[in-house]
Amino acid sequence: MHDPAMDASLMEVAPLAVRVSGVTVPNSAIAIGGVILIGSLIALSAFFSSSEIAMFSLADHRVEVLTNDGVPGSQTLKALKSDPHRLLVTILVGNNLVNIAMSSLATGLLVMLGFGQGQSVAFATFGITALVLLFGESAPKSYAVENTESWALRIARPLKFAEYLLLPLIVVFDYLTRVINRVTGGRSTIETSYVTREEIQQMIETGEREGVLDKEEREMFQRIFRFDDTIAKEVMTPRLDVTAVDRDDDIDEAIATCIRSGHQRLPVYEGSLDNVIGVVTLSDLVREWRYGESDLESLDHFVEEPLQVPESKNVADLFEEMRREPVEMAIVIDEFGTTEGIITTEDLVEEIVGELLGAEEEEKITVIDETSVSARGDVNIEAVNNALDIDLPEGEEFETIAGFIFNRAGRLVEEGESFDHGAVEFSVERVDDSRIKRVRITEQHDQLAAGRSAESVS
Repeated sequence: MHDPAMDASLMEVAPLAVRVSGVTVPNSAIAIGGVILIGSLIALSAFFSSSEIAMFSLADHRVEVLTNDGVPGSQTLKALKSDPHRLLVTILVGNNLVNIAMSSLATGLLVMLGFGQGQSVAFATFGITALVLLFGESAPKSYAVENTESWALRIARPLKFAEYLLLPLIVVFDYLTRVINRVTGGRSTIETSYVTREEIQQMIETGEREGVLDKEEREMFQRIFRFDDTIAKEVMTPRLDVTAVDRDDDIDEAIATCIRSGHQRLPVYEGSLDNVIGVVTLSDLVREWRYGESDLESLDHFVEEPLQVPESKNVADLFEEMRREPVEMAIVIDEFGTTEGIITTEDLVEEIVGELLGAEEEEKITVIDETSVSARGDVNIEAVNNALDIDLPEGEEFETIAGFIFNRAGRLVEEGESFDHGAVEFSVERVDDSRIKRVRITEQHDQLAAGRSAESVS
């Protein structure tokens, strides 16, 4: 039987039309208009989401190249990336406004179409979330990753327009986020580089595996990264290996000392090496000796004031200081003012380009095979670790292979002695006046494992 009351109830729940500002609007028109608006907001959400990926994935050096080449949109792109914090706030404010507006619009639209408030909120929440994840986040971000440069150029001007449009909100939130970061002692995530030193080092190693870089290029890049973490003590020529000139020597004696040492410059001391008063250069001495018109016999006229640095000084800072002075040699002293050694600009350059061997010099590290190297006693432990891909410890009381062996033995060692440290064997190849001059270092995983097995059986 037909029930008029039920028909009236259904009409109440799902009216065919809605009066808006005194005008009756059909449900179909409301639905179509709502879908168009939501679609537009999803497009804006996609725009802001892809902008974040494109803008912050594009390296600054590429922006400089694009700007120098006069590529359209590059100037706007550079202006946006010049203030990454403001750029991030612009994108986040725009994206959040769009997403919140989309959810609110969907909820209101469903209510106007006759759904209950609870149903409208639930449908809008889950429905809009799904739409935003698929079409406002995932798809546009994937596209931006694949087309970072072209997309960044394309969206630069619209993004700049959005910054002007939302300027009041952006200024407020930009200020508030900076205040909060200062209070909490944190930094905005965007102020931290997307690329770390470790990631660059991994890319260098990948480049070697892929054949883009050869071994020598990879080692040079790695030395550049280590350069800033190296101190003077690790690079210096130690005191025992330093040849110096006595202040009381005459010019002929000083020239002879320089020639015997094979060095162009030597420190000059008074009394002992703990009192270095300067540096003399062989070319200056020879020029005066051969062509000088005066009767100068004292070295004082040729001694240049020394640059003295603590053994803990960072070598990158030292290199800059030696270039600025300019000087070719620095005297390394310890906390008590005692001379520990010397550093030349050649020593610092070798930390980047590798060993520059003289006619009679031997290489610091000679690779014997994949598991063995022969190293000078004064070689830094880190260099051996890199050569064999092992992890020998570095202590405060030693930094070289010779220091490591002395520390382990607890005494002076003799030529031919061997020591084990885990799966690494050290064989002392040459000793000169109680100093370890050459050591053979060998990985022996299989031998140690076999030895342990034999011991356990016995």
